[in-house]
Amino acid sequence: MSFYQSPKKISAYEAKFEAQKIAFAPVSFQVARCLSQFGLLLQIDKAGEQGIHLEQLTQLNDLSEYAIHVLLDMGLSMGLLWCKDEHYHLDKTGHFLLHDDMASKNLNFIHDVCYQGLFELEASLKNGKAEGLKHLGDWETIYPGLSQLPEQVKKSWFEFDHYYSDHAFESLLPLIFRSNPKHIVDVGGNTGKWAFACTSYNDSVNVTIMDLPGQLNVAMKNAKLHNVSDRVHPLETDLLDSNKPFYQQADLYWMSQFLDCFSKAQIVTILKRASAAMRLDSELCILETYWDRQPYEAGAYCVNATSLYFTAIANGNSRMYHSKDMLKMISEAGLYVDEDVDNIGLGHTLLRCKKKPN
Repeated sequence: MSFYQSPKKISAYEAKFEAQKIAFAPVSFQVARCLSQFGLLLQIDKAGEQGIHLEQLTQLNDLSEYAIHVLLDMGLSMGLLWCKDEHYHLDKTGHFLLHDDMASKNLNFIHDVCYQGLFELEASLKNGKAEGLKHLGDWETIYPGLSQLPEQVKKSWFEFDHYYSDHAFESLLPLIFRSNPKHIVDVGGNTGKWAFACTSYNDSVNVTIMDLPGQLNVAMKNAKLHNVSDRVHPLETDLLDSNKPFYQQADLYWMSQFLDCFSKAQIVTILKRASAAMRLDSELCILETYWDRQPYEAGAYCVNATSLYFTAIANGNSRMYHSKDMLKMISEAGLYVDEDVDNIGLGHTLLRCKKKPN
């Protein structure tokens, strides 16, 4: 994390401009989305080296010249576009906003899931509660409501969540099956994507998914579609309720992008329950994106920004953690890290844990 260990090397003039960008950031976000949503970025991109005139864009769209013009002018100021001889061209940032999958998934997630709720960030921080969640539904946390979200919101949430985890699967599966587990417990398995990746990779492994009823209903429907209902099993639970059963004596327990959904105290409790359920030769594999383990500043920026989604929208008390905090919690729960692997997929870290000997 050397890029955060010294002041930025920019002039006072540049710093002042950065401050204005922050002040107008909601405007910039909505302009970027509208340029994309209305197809203007794509039309400018298709025009190629010659660029495209405002009049041509107006003829191609149902929007008024006024509407297009104000978007283009702000696009110039944002560095998305450049203009010569009244012909507009995509700049590099505009190119990546249009063509980069990560930028697209992040933008849709922020707009559909977070944008309205983030207005309640101040109240969420003061109250320790996700005050912005009311814009999506009437739940204590977002998780019981995931299956009930409006279709577009649900689509953006799951695409965001799966985009990051899916990129890690290919390199993870050989690591996970190196110990030849016969029974894996997917804790917080959601729609079952990891379970189906495992059953596809290994034709004899059984997977039990522990999750809330709404997610399990979706997962088991998906299990039928994948023809693995005989090897993928549901265990309905509320992981915050210590009276609910935790699957006992499995070979490997899997927690992927899961513990960031809980506060530190809740994480320690969950890990202690997992440890109590494990055999001495069982393994607990934790996959997370820690902001201090990101290879590039852009990754750390995205991970830290995602923490505020948890604050204002998801639950009000969790976040994307620093790896040192997670290592302390693992130790406090009676576990130790047997293997620590960075740079998996899009900045994930795998912590392979075992029970401390008595």
